[in-house]
Amino acid sequence: MAGACLSSSCLSFTSKFNTLSLNRPNPYTNAFKPLSFSANTSLNLFSKGSGSMSPVGMPLRRSIVCEAAPTKKADSAAKRARQAEKRRLYNKAKKSEVKTRMKTVLEALETLKKKTEAQAEEVISVEKLIAEAYSAIDKAVKAGTLHRNTGARRKSRLARRKKAVEIHHGWYVPAPVTEPDLVATA
Repeated sequence: MAGACLSSSCLSFTSKFNTLSLNRPNPYTNAFKPLSFSANTSLNLFSKGSGSMSPVGMPLRRSIVCEAAPTKKADSAAKRARQAEKRRLYNKAKKSEVKTRMKTVLEALETLKKKTEAQAEEVISVEKLIAEAYSAIDKAVKAGTLHRNTGARRKSRLARRKKAVEIHHGWYVPAPVTEPDLVATA
């Protein structure tokens, strides 16, 4: 087995190690950059004792690091950053859509409130805008862009504004608040 390792490639390999110095530039350093060994070569040279390595120069604390690892995998932090950027843009678009829809509803309600001769049928067009805004809010909540309480609060805000406009024009009259009867049970 040792005779198989003493081929010309193994001898040149050990001679390169003998002339390797870690302190000064060496013409052989490019030959050892990847240092990827096959299983037979490393077993034959190091475990069987057929090759010997001795450092040249200062004999104190020399070490040679051999890396036989495959190429580096994709950095998981970089992938997470790419994913976060995608989600940020997606969430930004969803939030922007919700804000735009709410703004159009609030502007339509404000102009309807300012009209002196407004008709009750004009609320129907605003109700369509409210339905579109509700849909956008619900989609944002479902996608996780908005918290469900935030979505509920925004929908409630739109409904309250609509009701305020209807009360203002007299199209809606709230029921009078009555105090509950306190009935004593015996």
